Amino acid sequence: MTLDHVNTIAKDNLKDKVHKEQRKKNTKIKFYHSFMTIVLLLCVFQIGRSALLNISKIVVYKAKIIKSNDLKLKAEKRNKKLKEELDNFNSLQRVESIARNNLKMAAENEVLVIINEPEPENYVPKTFKQKLIFFFEKNVAKKIVEQ
Repeated sequence: MTLDHVNTIAKDNLKDKVHKEQRKKNTKIKFYHSFMTIVLLLCVFQIGRSALLNISKIVVYKAKIIKSNDLKLKAEKRNKKLKEELDNFNSLQRVESIARNNLKMAAENEVLVIINEPEPENYVPKTFKQKLIFFFEKNVAKKIVEQ
């Protein structure tokens, strides 16, 4: 039996059509793989970046912890020293030594002698008031005393 009126597809035409469909399918698959590769690379980049940021924060926080521990130890030492000084200030001997040395006081039956030492000749005044007094002593007062 022969098919006279049936439209048949030639073998070459069928091969071309199948080949084009496979190319389209391959192109879609390649595009999908490329897209997924880019998405995965972005994810890996983001994970690496966040890991580096976290590591740097850890390092900074460790340094801050060490610094704060050092400050704490220094504060504890200073606190202990101040407590000892407070105990010393409460004693009668310490109060007496402060009165003698800083306030120039004397006990009963004692005579207080204060020896003033002259200023060195290479004295350099620091404030404006000291400079004015120094200038007055050097120039004006010496001339008046000499006359």
